Amino acid sequence: MSLLFVGTALWKFLTPVPQLASMIPWAGQVAPGFLYATAVADLAGGLGLVLPGLTRIRPGLTVLAALGCAALQLSAIVFHFSRGEAANTPFNFVLVGLSLFVAWGRWARSPILARAS
Repeated sequence: MSLLFVGTALWKFLTPVPQLASMIPWAGQVAPGFLYATAVADLAGGLGLVLPGLTRIRPGLTVLAALGCAALQLSAIVFHFSRGEAANTPFNFVLVGLSLFVAWGRWARSPILARAS
């Protein structure tokens, strides 16, 4: 899931807006700042899902990153519904579920312990 968020962020950052707009029309219909803000959120969420666990530095941040990813996807669902694009949301719902599963797993089921100082 982390790779999906990081990959989406890089795709949004590195693909010219007209080319993105040909694939996802909303990208050409919003301010570029909004598009890049979603890319920053994708990147932060994707990195936050994996880096705290790998480094064992503040691993609790993984839970917050997963909750942030869920919030981002819920926002995307609201955005798409408001534009009459409900048909574009099933994958967003899947990502909400996966993000909440990661949050629960890293909080309650299998938390990662912080590195000993």
